[in-house]
Amino acid sequence: MLVRAPAACSDSDHPETSDAGTPVGGGIGAGQLVTAVAVVVSAGCYLLYLGRPGMLKWFDLGVYNHAGLIVRHHPARLYRWQLEPGIKFTYTPFAALIFAVGSKLSLTTLHWLMTLTSVAALALTGGLTFGGLGWRGARRATAAAALFAACLWLEPVVRALQLGQIELLLMLVIVWDLSLPDRRWWKGAGIGIAAGIKMVPLIFIPYLVLCGKFRQALVASGAMAVSVLAGFAVLPGDSAKWWLTGYFLHAGNTGDVSSLVNQSLYAVLARAMGGSTQATPVWLLTDVLVAGVGLSAAAVLHRRGQPVAGWVACAVTGLLVSPVSWDQHWVWLVPVLAVLADRAVRTRGWARAGYWGLTVVTVGTYTAWPSWWYGPHAFRTHYGLIGFFAGPHPYAEMYHLHGFQLVTWNLYAAGGVVMLGLAIATATRAWRSASTPDGTGGALAAPS
Repeated sequence: MLVRAPAACSDSDHPETSDAGTPVGGGIGAGQLVTAVAVVVSAGCYLLYLGRPGMLKWFDLGVYNHAGLIVRHHPARLYRWQLEPGIKFTYTPFAALIFAVGSKLSLTTLHWLMTLTSVAALALTGGLTFGGLGWRGARRATAAAALFAACLWLEPVVRALQLGQIELLLMLVIVWDLSLPDRRWWKGAGIGIAAGIKMVPLIFIPYLVLCGKFRQALVASGAMAVSVLAGFAVLPGDSAKWWLTGYFLHAGNTGDVSSLVNQSLYAVLARAMGGSTQATPVWLLTDVLVAGVGLSAAAVLHRRGQPVAGWVACAVTGLLVSPVSWDQHWVWLVPVLAVLADRAVRTRGWARAGYWGLTVVTVGTYTAWPSWWYGPHAFRTHYGLIGFFAGPHPYAEMYHLHGFQLVTWNLYAAGGVVMLGLAIATATRAWRSASTPDGTGGALAAPS
């Protein structure tokens, strides 16, 4: 049956509706049992995998912890300190205050607390996303569990856990915030706090404005302002350097922009044009265009009754336009895969096959494929398919890519462009169909 989607959505105020307009529910069946077994097997293998010597390094968590210690003992050194040459703290002063609290824990406690909460964040993000898509009861739990089992093996997720990165936690905060009912007066605060820690989530504020969510945009802006003021109150010197000298505008502070593991449009252009300096003018123009089109498509999806697809499109846009999007930043593939799987379930015929095909290809593209299949380093990942199993990527070739290297060195960014293209096509179709006599608003076919 065809489902009529509303011309505008009200997010979680009506939890019985989804991006497709109809809940997906049901009891426990063979699929649920198979999924449960798959999750147990996957989780068991994953524990053995992470337990291999040298797999969990918590390197980035070490940077966070040192920054917290510096805040507590030598705050004036926060943005002058280097863990090693080229490795320094680049998050906001507010983030440093949070890490100062964490630095009171023992390293062992901090390591495993970050790992376990990140794994939980992965699972919860999937559950919230499917909930927003209208899945209920046992089917929602089964879908979230299946997504969790698959996403454990994505290269961005593996890298985030290996490094002790904060990305999975920030993603959960944002998704939780977007999943709140509109009647919650504090909706938007999570986005503001996330942006106060790391500036990339700022893209969700103009997205809220374009969606007509002005109160939520104000709450998000206010929450971020509070985080900035907190930084100035406790770390005035460091905050002045971060916010008033343009320190946060220097993408190179986080590492080499042209590095293989930077999978943003800026990095793609820098590698193609011989460096970040040469690429900057073109990148700025490209970013304005991509941000404008991506956010517009995201807002159209939201206004045409597909809010989850909307904020997923916004997240992908943010990954592309950010000057630095390391491989572990692409953990936003988790809700992307949920949307693709939902579309596959709700469509029929060739469309269903196409969506399942996209889901499988996406998983395969971003899976943590090992660089070695035998010997002492067997099954250790080296950036998955980025660089095409090339091992340590030769910097001498960074600005002289040719042939298949043009694809493999830019693989994640290219995938993001495809995802954004699909979102734009879906938004265009929804916009055009909104004025059709039946008023379907671009709704999908839902299971009968």
